[in-house]
Formats: sequence, structure tokens, C-alpha cells
Amino acid sequence: MKVEQVLELVKAVSESELTEFKYEEDGVKLSLKKTSDRIIPAAAPAPAPMAPPAVMPAAPVPVPMAAPAEAPAPAAAEEKADVPAGNVVKSPLVGTFYAAPAEDAEPFVKVGDSVKEGQVLAIVEAMKLMNEIESDYTGTVKEILVENGQGVEFGQPLFVIG
Repeated sequence: MKVEQVLELVKAVSESELTEFKYEEDGVKLSLKKTSDRIIPAAAPAPAPMAPPAVMPAAPVPVPMAAPAEAPAPAAAEEKADVPAGNVVKSPLVGTFYAAPAEDAEPFVKVGDSVKEGQVLAIVEAMKLMNEIESDYTGTVKEILVENGQGVEFGQPLFVIG
């Protein structure tokens, strides 16, 4: 992996809501962990020497934009009506949703399964990188709101945990 690619990954994780990211390719392991607003790259020793990545300043915290005044309130009510009551796990990034670690494997979770906070529920693939989606809640999977292989958007509800 080239230094430019590492820097692109650092930037992508900095701009996302991910708090941790791990990647492995050809014996090179890369682990990024965000604490507050900073990303701390921690790469395992590579077989071939690599140039150290440049020090990146902390990414600015994105400020949510206020909704336009003319935005109709009923549209927001309709969207909430589509999602059942309970704790909603949302997609932290844009990508492709996968319910299982491999095509022939069992899904991470099914409706009715008990889950714990931090348990992997699914994977969202973004830019050929597999990002584990972990539960923010302890409870029972009430509903899975997306299909395997479906594209998902940032903030899109994926699971309802009750």
C-alpha cells in the first residue's frame, strides 16, 4: 500500500463517523482508531519498508446544516412512521450492505436474535473496504430494514433493536 493510499484512508475515516477501522492486504495491516477528533494510524510492520505517512492535522468537526425553513414537517413524520419503535442502528457511511461475512456464510444476526452493544451486525462495503457495523445497543433484533447487497446511504436506518 502506498503512502498516498494510506493518507486517503486516513482522510476518509476522519470525515466519517467511524471510530475504528482495520484493513489487511498482502501481509500489511493497517488499523485506524479515532479518539475525539483525531485519527491515530497504527500500522503493523510491513515486509517491505514504507515511508512514514505525513502528520495529518485533526480534521475539522463537520457542523450539521440547519434544515431549510420551507422543509415540510409531514415528510419527517412519514419517514419516522416507516421505522418501528426501538433503538435504530444507522449506516455510518455510503456503501453496499452485507448481512454475512461471506456469500455462503450465515448472517451475522437475524430478526429475534439477542445482541450486545459492540456486537457486529453487518458489513458495509465502501471503496472496496469492508466496514463492520456494530450495535450501539443491547437488546433483541426487532427488524432488519435493508436487504443483503442493497446500497445504503449515510444515516440510513439498518436495524431496529428493542
